[in-house]
Amino acid sequence: MPETSGFAGRTPETHVIDFRAAEQLLAARDPRGAVKLLDNVIAAYPENTAARLLRARAFFAAAQLRPAELEFTIVLEREPDNAFAHFALARTYERSGQQAQAMRHFRLAAALDPQPEYLAAARFDS
Repeated sequence: MPETSGFAGRTPETHVIDFRAAEQLLAARDPRGAVKLLDNVIAAYPENTAARLLRARAFFAAAQLRPAELEFTIVLEREPDNAFAHFALARTYERSGQQAQAMRHFRLAAALDPQPEYLAAARFDS
């Protein structure tokens, strides 16, 4: 019987399938299932920013705020101009009661991409 845990039998194609399945699980409100799939993808491809961003979103959806914060921070270290990552990190800080940090990232998100949701959260007029 083939080994199914860890990396045995894993190919780039199976990691892509896991990534796509994780997207579907997150959309279906199963963030913990998404995290499990993404753990394997990130173990194989630790530099994959898209997988890290998706895992951060899944952690956030599962109310695992500290792991979400860490993943969003890694994404922003690699892509400091990622407005969505700033916005999501701000929401994470907001949810954990770190208002000053949240506002900083809301404003960075709005400055990078002035879409209405980001501008409203940044509260530039107050």
